[in-house]
Amino acid sequence: MNTIYADMTEGIDRKLMQKAGDILLSGGLVAFPTETVYGLGGNALDAEASRKIYAAKGRPSDNPLIVHIAEFDALEQIVTKVPQEARDLADAFWPGPMTMILNKNDSVPASTTGGLGTVAIRMPDNEIAAEMIRAGGGYIAAPSANTSGRPSPTTAQHVKDDLDGKIDMIIDGGPVGIGVESTIIDLTEKIPMILRPGYINMEMLRGVLGEVRMDPGLHFNDPNFHPKAPGMKYRHYAPKAPLTIVEGPQDRVVEKIRSLTAQKESAGGKVGIIATDESAAAYDRGIVKSIGTRTEEITISMHLYGILRDFDDLGVDVIYSEAFDTPRMGQAIMNRLIKAAGHQVIRVFSAGGMDVKHYDKLIFVSESDTITSPMAEAILSRHFLLEDILILSKGLVVLFPEPINPKAEAVLVSQGLTMKDHMSDPLDEADFDDRTLILTITNAEKERLLQDFANPINVFSLSEYIRGEGEVHDPYGGSLGDYGQCFRELDAQVERLAGILQREELN
Repeated sequence: MNTIYADMTEGIDRKLMQKAGDILLSGGLVAFPTETVYGLGGNALDAEASRKIYAAKGRPSDNPLIVHIAEFDALEQIVTKVPQEARDLADAFWPGPMTMILNKNDSVPASTTGGLGTVAIRMPDNEIAAEMIRAGGGYIAAPSANTSGRPSPTTAQHVKDDLDGKIDMIIDGGPVGIGVESTIIDLTEKIPMILRPGYINMEMLRGVLGEVRMDPGLHFNDPNFHPKAPGMKYRHYAPKAPLTIVEGPQDRVVEKIRSLTAQKESAGGKVGIIATDESAAAYDRGIVKSIGTRTEEITISMHLYGILRDFDDLGVDVIYSEAFDTPRMGQAIMNRLIKAAGHQVIRVFSAGGMDVKHYDKLIFVSESDTITSPMAEAILSRHFLLEDILILSKGLVVLFPEPINPKAEAVLVSQGLTMKDHMSDPLDEADFDDRTLILTITNAEKERLLQDFANPINVFSLSEYIRGEGEVHDPYGGSLGDYGQCFRELDAQVERLAGILQREELN
């Protein structure tokens, strides 16, 4: 296929735009710029066009596509109902980098939604994108315009590198402005749920909707898990070389990356380092690239994917990156970076801080010690490979010993685990010492623990310790399915915890 290159960096070319519309209406594919990343567009209402998108990207067909629209009225034609929450969010953030998930109607083919009964919709804030959507019939399904799993494209050249000869047209609108994909919020749940963090952060969404929570499915590695939105199941944004993130106090991060680089180079390896304007000069080895400045976090998101692609071109053997926990966009940036690294994270500590290799004991803590904490103990005991750490669970309110909840035990048994001999045990002051790590299942339990005990040390919530975007919800009083969902949430977080603990032990 001969891919047409349409340069619109100086303004919209009406003749070429009409050509793009004709291509889309006839079932072809056009890559185009948005304010986030470049998208690969096809007619969202044409099942065959959606299949072509999956084929061009090499994308799994259960990974849903986002439908792009140019007018709010178009939304009403593809969903069963437009709830008030959707209207409020659209008033606040559309056009812009926010995607809403709603229940679809029959006009949207299953191939566009990955077989789901819901559809993801957004209205991009880009003039070229808006005109192309209108020219192409008003409904354009568009994932990022890259080979599946690779860093998303932020320039037309990135698109050409991946998809030249595989699609009909590439529209060049210049570099994008944000550089990470849109925030995705699911409005089909009782409580609106963020499925992918982005420029529109949780605080902004809560300002419009009130209660909003983060989906623990962000961390799922379960091959049986069916994603409701792009980026939830498969490894994404990955460079060719293995990427490892180093997080902690800045001086210790630099020290650790310098040490890792020296080790790799002494073995003949070629090392890439992702730093910032503030830290780049501190590295005296490796190929150092500044991603931007921490004082202007948008510069970090803008350059993230481009730097990963630069290191591909340089043929490095390994990449080490600083972590970027910036105030507004840190959650979105780290979500993409952690996925690109395949969750390979090394955590370093301050000079006087405790390292995990010094812990002899890990205690999971929940309210009653009959559901979530014993389930976490069972899961970690399966994942964890370091036999010199004792794993326990305890409760904040234990009036007398009780066995594990029968539904929790039933779910464990279905997964080849058991805690049938478990009896609830109260946490007490003697549990706090330098060699014990205490992880509460929820943030609320952590706050209660800190209030109830005089000298708590080494206390974190589970989501805090793994730097997760959500927390596990207690299924007490719910159905067996609710307990199963709790297990999946715990399994995702504890699997990540096991990886962190084992890497820290080895490092």
